[in-house]
Amino acid sequence: MPNFTKGIMETLLNKGDLDELFRKHLESAVNSLLQAELTAFLDYLNCKIKLEK
Repeated sequence: MPNFTKGIMETLLNKGDLDELFRKHLESAVNSLLQAELTAFLDYLNCKIKLEK
């Protein structure tokens, strides 16, 4: 989430939907966490799952 603050500013300037911005960032964070947990659970470090962005 390196551009989170920039995304908030752009959304506010364009009168966009902050809920959608937060939903996208939360979804990305949860997917990353689940991917890490799945990799640890399977004990398989070479498991690569490409997430849509």
